[in-house]
Amino acid sequence: MMRHIITKINTHCNAVVVLVVMSLLSIPKGHCITIQEEREMSKEFIKVVQTQFPLIRDPIIVDYVNRVGNRILNAIEPQPFDYQFYVLHEDVYNAFATPAGHIFFNSGLFAALDSEEELAGILGHEIAHVTCRHISDRIESSKRINVATMAGMVAGVLLGASGAGEAASALTMGSLAAGQSAVLAYSRENETQADQLGLEYLARAGYSGEGLLTSLKKIRSKQWYGSNEVPTYLTTHPASEARMGYIDNWLNQHPDHKEMRRTEVGGFELAHTRLVALYTDKKIALDQFRAQIDRTPGDPFAHYGYALTLTRSDKWHEAIHHMKVAIEGNALATHMLIDLGTMYFHDGQYENAEKALLAGKSEKDPQGLLYLGRTQMELGQVSEAKQTFENLVSENESYALAYYYLGESSGMAGDMFNAHYNLGRYYQQKRDVKNAEFHLNRALKIAADENQKELASHQLRTLHSQRRGKKAPGAG
Repeated sequence: MMRHIITKINTHCNAVVVLVVMSLLSIPKGHCITIQEEREMSKEFIKVVQTQFPLIRDPIIVDYVNRVGNRILNAIEPQPFDYQFYVLHEDVYNAFATPAGHIFFNSGLFAALDSEEELAGILGHEIAHVTCRHISDRIESSKRINVATMAGMVAGVLLGASGAGEAASALTMGSLAAGQSAVLAYSRENETQADQLGLEYLARAGYSGEGLLTSLKKIRSKQWYGSNEVPTYLTTHPASEARMGYIDNWLNQHPDHKEMRRTEVGGFELAHTRLVALYTDKKIALDQFRAQIDRTPGDPFAHYGYALTLTRSDKWHEAIHHMKVAIEGNALATHMLIDLGTMYFHDGQYENAEKALLAGKSEKDPQGLLYLGRTQMELGQVSEAKQTFENLVSENESYALAYYYLGESSGMAGDMFNAHYNLGRYYQQKRDVKNAEFHLNRALKIAADENQKELASHQLRTLHSQRRGKKAPGAG
């Protein structure tokens, strides 16, 4: 049974766990993992996440999850870690915490939730795991895994690094199945403590705690009713009857928390609708929102979700109609104006696109600025477009498409140095070395002054150092 459960565990989660185990090789025997060591481990986690994991970067979704998580953190004692909350584009029921306060929530689980209370319930529980340092304890206990199993895990990671992803996964899975599951699964004591502390955290933050129970019941029901797989969350966070019974009893003993609830941070329906529309099965989402419209024709979020889902099939004109209905029924719909402007752009209605994008303009929404700049290019407003892309790049240095269109608009404006320089930056981020070198060398050749020469030279040094796996000389 244990072998069956472990082999069902999400591959990405295993990759993270294996990295933790690898990092143990550098931890002196006989010493507990320190706060600093945990921070160092977290850096390795994030490197892998940013390059290999399918992260959802939609600001409406990610900002909302972080606001809920930070509300809980603000209600508890000061923490030694800077917490971050992420949403993975994975259609499975899972959420997990890694060393140093990085908490991941899978889109599949988020889509199954019905309220901010349920989201907060899971986040509070995961925060409690971090504050109790259960992750560190699991890692520490993993030193008991035998050398052969450890070697299998390390080999699995190395195979993955060389491109043999499936073979690496199989080897890693086999090593875990043959060894111990201590690295992956919390103990009953861990879960009980995280429940107890998590409920206290939720109460302090103004949540009733009921969402933790209802979310666990949903996760458990997936196993009970027809699923051939144990939900990933249950393999690492066992939702036993005794555990859910404890939570239920706690809620009954603290009825005052329901009466003392604070206003929610707000935005669940918006973020949830957006996630279902853009990041779940397209046909299921279309059917779900169509049914909502039929039941309640005036529901702005039903039209909002339907419009967003239609864009996945390039049905821009129909999407515009439903988005306008959503905006008319929502007095606080400035966030929807960016989506409307994007739809107008793809439908070729550039004047309408500019109006909507300017009305909904937000420095926190890089996609909105990207489409504003692209709209300005289509309208022949080259200098305005160039300025929009420059602002976008200055605030979002890792947004590759921003460099591409900054290069394009610079070329249209006759600024050939910045045209080649920024196209080089674009291809550099896309790991297209050949095209990156071509454009950066062109930029270096036509540089008008020493500053421009140094900019191009520095990026070429960075590019060459990245190819060798080293830090660029003089790089900060």
